[in-house]
Amino acid sequence: MTDDNAESVVRRDRFSGGPAREFLSSLSADERIFAADLAVDRAHVVMLAEEEIITAEDAGAILDALVEIERAGHGALPDAEDVHEAIETAVIGRVGPTGGRMHTARSRNDEVAACLRYRLREDVLGAVETVVGARAALLEAAAAHTETVMPGYTHLQPAQPTTVAHWLSSYEEALARDTERLLDAYARLNRSPLGAAAFAGTPFDVDRERTAELLGFNGLVENATDAVSARDFLVETTAAAAGLGTTLSGLAEDGVLFANKGYLTLADEYASTSSIMPQKKNPDTLELVRGRVGDATAGLDGLLTTLKGLPRAYNRDLQRASSHAFEAIDSVTEATEVAVGALTTAEWETDALESAAGGGFSTATGVADLLAQAGVPFRTAHELVAEAAERAEGTPSVETLDTTAESVLDEPLSAVVDVNALERVLDPAGSVASRDSRGGPAPETVGDHLDRAQDTLDNHRSTLVTHHESLENAHQKRDTAVSNYV
Repeated sequence: MTDDNAESVVRRDRFSGGPAREFLSSLSADERIFAADLAVDRAHVVMLAEEEIITAEDAGAILDALVEIERAGHGALPDAEDVHEAIETAVIGRVGPTGGRMHTARSRNDEVAACLRYRLREDVLGAVETVVGARAALLEAAAAHTETVMPGYTHLQPAQPTTVAHWLSSYEEALARDTERLLDAYARLNRSPLGAAAFAGTPFDVDRERTAELLGFNGLVENATDAVSARDFLVETTAAAAGLGTTLSGLAEDGVLFANKGYLTLADEYASTSSIMPQKKNPDTLELVRGRVGDATAGLDGLLTTLKGLPRAYNRDLQRASSHAFEAIDSVTEATEVAVGALTTAEWETDALESAAGGGFSTATGVADLLAQAGVPFRTAHELVAEAAERAEGTPSVETLDTTAESVLDEPLSAVVDVNALERVLDPAGSVASRDSRGGPAPETVGDHLDRAQDTLDNHRSTLVTHHESLENAHQKRDTAVSNYV
């Protein structure tokens, strides 16, 4: 029997229609978890048959129907409140009342929680894969610019010279932490709620560990009430996405400012022109990256607002929760690729960067540090350099510094420091080379950092491969188990 327009098998007549029907329905939005629901159904039906809760024949009929439903696609499902009801209705429409056995020993409460976790795992791993690729691109670009001097800023004011490699690797390191937060969220996301039923378990002798194995979950959400109630996995994922978005927004903002100052030129693929001013080359993609962060942070706010104060177990408010996480992860995953792509394909204007690197007497700290290394108290050195800058109304010469030393130290500067060393740290490249403490911008120091960063990146890649292999192994186990009945 085939009847994709079968009447709902979940709601009795008095609950099956009326003006609120469309308001209640999430079927259209549930297209995202259509494949997840089919996987959860298959794992559950296999377990029911293995535990002899339903017969092998009934399991085979149900599993055959699920194959047909998968081939027909989400668009062919009968009208229903959600994808879970629609699939069950479609199964019964094909095999008759026997199809209703697929829902034995479970509720839509644990079913939907399992589907959300199943699908969100894929999205989180997709985001991690994109971020890992972006970090690799940043490290490659940084390796090419370890000696490209550029101005560094605090409060958007010239501060100290640094290098393009040092700046790029600062964002790679931030993205490494974003990767770790996504992987941490994945670890708690990847637990099975299936078998919790409505919230109080079931009298059937179900094997929750078996369904977790067939779905690739690494353990259970043990307490049945917690299993159907918990949406903290959405919160963690959305918070990690919002944090990633914040990192990307900073990267994009710097890119916009550097383009404005003529320090870099974006590739045409990441820019646009004005509709009326033909000379313009606008960093529109980077501006949209900044805007995308609003999607993720608003999603986190919306999610927390939905969850705040809900009583325990399942509440229909939760129907509105998952979209915040999915939209946030989609938004920042795309933004990652665009933001890093824009900055790693940009042409760095080395002459402009070098010219600006010493602006605003940015090497002042290097001079003060040199004096302090020679034994001058740092605050005295700070006072000397500040007075010399005031006298010169900008970057002082060695002569101006020498004159100032006479008044502050009562001796010429040459009596305190080597003049050649002083001339080196007054030069932006020399100042950068002197800053060779771990994490500093000196070319060799940055080179060592890039090696360590590559090791961390390789570890994250390995973790990603392990997670993908685990899910693929579960998929194969599930297919094998299903083949025993169809």
